[in-house]
Amino acid sequence: MAPEPEIKHGWLSSELQTEFPKLALRYADLELRARSSRAAIKGRLRTLSDRFTGAKAINLRQEPIPWAYRVFFRQVGIDPDDQRTPPEAIALERMRAGAFRSQGLVDDALLIAMVETWVALVAFDAERLDGPIGLRLAARDEQLGGKQERPLSTGQIVIADAERPVSILFGDVAGGCAAHSGTRKLVLAAIQVKGVPELSVEEAIWTASEVLVGD
Repeated sequence: MAPEPEIKHGWLSSELQTEFPKLALRYADLELRARSSRAAIKGRLRTLSDRFTGAKAINLRQEPIPWAYRVFFRQVGIDPDDQRTPPEAIALERMRAGAFRSQGLVDDALLIAMVETWVALVAFDAERLDGPIGLRLAARDEQLGGKQERPLSTGQIVIADAERPVSILFGDVAGGCAAHSGTRKLVLAAIQVKGVPELSVEEAIWTASEVLVGD
């Protein structure tokens, strides 16, 4: 069994600390081998699919962690019935597709960990990042990825490295920064909001890490 990764605290801008003191970004650095999702991982997805019934999907938003993300979405001006929270987006896709579909090792690891904990996760290619990551507000006229990729709204919450925004919080990742099948060094991050327990955040990172680097 792979050792549990060291979980680090992402930095948080002073503006966000004041407005959302329970908002946090926790992450771990992982080294990967190039490989596809193994049969055991696909079997785990099938088991999770079988356990995730329509009734569970309908009642999901009433569970504590999915509800916490819904509350946070409304606090930042996002309608969770228009833009789904990560747990609800997973549930909706499961019902649409009829199962949790394998999409490759990284995506499968994130999916398994999120279904087992409902904690929102995102993975970056560590070699495309500049320094440690954290959460801040987008500046005026700033672009996702620091180039002419996508304009950001002033004050939008982003995940950033030392130089530029690398992801919209709960949204798109800058081109080239997302972890993929060829990624060797990965940064696995969990987004914590008020109502999401610290233990659940750690469990999500450990679960995804076990899928990614376990034998």
